Amino acid sequence: MAVMAWETEVTRINKILDGLTDQELQKETAPGRNSGHYLLGHLLAVSDGMIGLLGWEERSLKNLDAPFVSNPEKAAIEKLPVAKLRELWQSVNTRISQHIQKTSADDWFKRHNAVSDEDFAKEPHRNKLNLLINRTNHMSYHRGQLIYLTKKGE
Repeated sequence: MAVMAWETEVTRINKILDGLTDQELQKETAPGRNSGHYLLGHLLAVSDGMIGLLGWEERSLKNLDAPFVSNPEKAAIEKLPVAKLRELWQSVNTRISQHIQKTSADDWFKRHNAVSDEDFAKEPHRNKLNLLINRTNHMSYHRGQLIYLTKKGE
């Protein structure tokens, strides 16, 4: 169920992104709020980070942390163009999907890389499945913001 929820969230975000032009993604989701450009970069950076946290492979997009995670949108940090972010978004989600397909049920209950063996022994809920659920909820939250960029919130 958790994997299906992840896949559903990615599909829903893809539908929104497919319905918006690069220019429309430049707009703020609400006055004084993040743009779709920033939100796409943020979601991409967090998803890429998940790949490393789950121990599937090394992160490939650490350079996105400064402009899209560690700093607010208004920070004077160069950001990749929306077209490039779209391309990377598809690539990262393809890689995540491939890894998910190879992950056994037992592996989901093992610790992720942000928790030590000692802490995991005390808090076994800090596992890979919990991380996937957390990141799915994170995507859902930001999808709610991206909806404001669509015509009439469709």
